[in-house]
Amino acid sequence: MTRRTTLRTTLAAATATLLALGLAACSSDDPSADADRIVLTPAEDGGSGAQPVGNPVGDGTSAEVEGYRMADVRLPGADGTGDVAFRVLDPSGAPLLSYTEEQTKLLHLYVVRDDLAQFRHLHPTLADDGTWTARVDLGSPGRWRVVAEFIPQGATNPIVLGTTLAVAGEWTPVEVPRGTDAETGEDGVLEARLLAAGEVGPNGRLRLRLSDADGEPVALGSYLGTSAHLTGFAADSRGFVHVHPYGAPEVTDDGTVLTFHTVFTQPGDYRLFLQVRVDGLLHQLAVTAPVTATEEAS
Repeated sequence: MTRRTTLRTTLAAATATLLALGLAACSSDDPSADADRIVLTPAEDGGSGAQPVGNPVGDGTSAEVEGYRMADVRLPGADGTGDVAFRVLDPSGAPLLSYTEEQTKLLHLYVVRDDLAQFRHLHPTLADDGTWTARVDLGSPGRWRVVAEFIPQGATNPIVLGTTLAVAGEWTPVEVPRGTDAETGEDGVLEARLLAAGEVGPNGRLRLRLSDADGEPVALGSYLGTSAHLTGFAADSRGFVHVHPYGAPEVTDDGTVLTFHTVFTQPGDYRLFLQVRVDGLLHQLAVTAPVTATEEAS
């Protein structure tokens, strides 16, 4: 059986299952109440959706950046769904309560296993006391990184804070996928292939090609006000990288090409997590991109 035949079989099964689940959910919920909710009615076509913001301050490897600090961080255990919670303190030590929206959210939260084998992108809610809370199912023990990206109100640059917590239980870290094979990722329905990773610098371009089980282009719905969301982490340092869509998707004979603006400060391999909405369903695919140094930086 060929890979495309397998993908087609998986697509049919996945679509049938998700259709049943989605119809049941749609019977009692209003899809418009949650912009991130997975629904089966086609979403509005996504444009570039990119908003001009400054380069990030911090890479998620430190809990304190320019006086802003992540505090009171907690994670659930690995045996079920629970809450991830934390507070962001401003330079005065008070809870930060005012934020500027970026890609339709006041704060983007990434809960990532330290070996980059598990990735969760969450949008927590903010309480009056400054506590951010979101439901998460870790599914495994290990060292988990909690990374928050946000723009304080009045600022132009995103702040990226992060810390690592141990979730009790036995686990064996896996190696981050590298090499040519890792430049392609699939979820059984879609395939993403790296076309260009770019170079170190503040104004790079990274390109991915997305296709369905037959290698055909796909129509992208809107997710977080844009056509796609891409999150990157350095394979060696685990540092978070700033990635945003650049322009609208380009439909070609071989697939739908996505271009992203990147800010890579160090060469090396980066594990990238792509999230897109197709036919109302949210998909997540991972690839590894090798980033080279510019001649000036060599």
